Amino acid sequence: MRKTVVWTMSIALAVLGLAACKSASVSKTDEILTYIPQTAQGVFVIDVHRAMINEAVDKMIKENKDYQKYQEFVKETGIDPQKDIAAVGIGLISEKNAEGKMNAQPAVAIQMTYKKDVLLAKLKEKATGVKELPYNGVTLYGVTEKEGEKPMFGAFYDDGHIFFGTEDTIKAMIDTAQKKSGNVLKSEALAPLMKTSNKNAMLWAVLSIPAELSAEAEKNPMTADLKSITAVQLFFDYANKSLQFEIKGVGGDADKNKKLADTLNGLKALGGLAGGEKPEIGELLSKIEVSSAPDSVKISANIPEELMTKLGKTAQATVQEKMAGAAEEKEKKEETKETKKEAVKK
Repeated sequence: MRKTVVWTMSIALAVLGLAACKSASVSKTDEILTYIPQTAQGVFVIDVHRAMINEAVDKMIKENKDYQKYQEFVKETGIDPQKDIAAVGIGLISEKNAEGKMNAQPAVAIQMTYKKDVLLAKLKEKATGVKELPYNGVTLYGVTEKEGEKPMFGAFYDDGHIFFGTEDTIKAMIDTAQKKSGNVLKSEALAPLMKTSNKNAMLWAVLSIPAELSAEAEKNPMTADLKSITAVQLFFDYANKSLQFEIKGVGGDADKNKKLADTLNGLKALGGLAGGEKPEIGELLSKIEVSSAPDSVKISANIPEELMTKLGKTAQATVQEKMAGAAEEKEKKEETKETKKEAVKK
């Protein structure tokens, strides 16, 4: 059984089409952060409501070849992502794995309108061996993909929120929601970053870089310059018929940040040479700007809708070309096998 159970289907459909969205009214996303534990080292917020209530997304969904599956999902679950999902908040919380290493695990909160009985029945219909685990008045429902693997859990916290994550991250979210522990808005590392982030964007995020990850970066000459970056802020948005994004590495000093920016600009130039046969690649790279400041390095771009259409066609053509090449290669191998069989018979 795949992990794409009811709540993960909701996340996937919620994110569907963000890259093609146009500006619309802004819905608050701070509320969703009150369910993300203070221990999170990073947080992503998607304003799904804003992304979904526009003609561009409506057209993309209805013209998609899998639109029938979308309709079936709405009919079976009673959830229409265009109407019923407001926001998604994703916290990244460090947990030790079996080898004792720290891994980032998800703590996902979905703000939405739903019917618990309908979704729970659908979950039990699609999944086998659903594990139920009570915790502080809330039931966790776990599904394991493979034997011996830790289950992923979902919880219907209240009439307007569904939680998703590991057993530990779900419990941490419940504690946070019940005010038994602090939320990420009180995080010493992330709160200052959130105050200066573009929280009006359709997707925004802040991440604190763990010391052990910085130490790993220093070991590799290609990534050694990243050691001084202690945090990341980013956002993706769509306004005035263009995709806007910014990724900012926070930390370092003026000299280190300039050196890192120069390296990134060098890679950008190499990319332009590699994509010389495709003008749209060069056009894309020309829209990307890399700059540095005494306390940060920034990559930003404003990509027009027309260019994105060109890039989409190029990507589609490339995929079709690779698929055709793979099919031809497979056919040649089959012919070679048949030739060898005939030779053995003779």
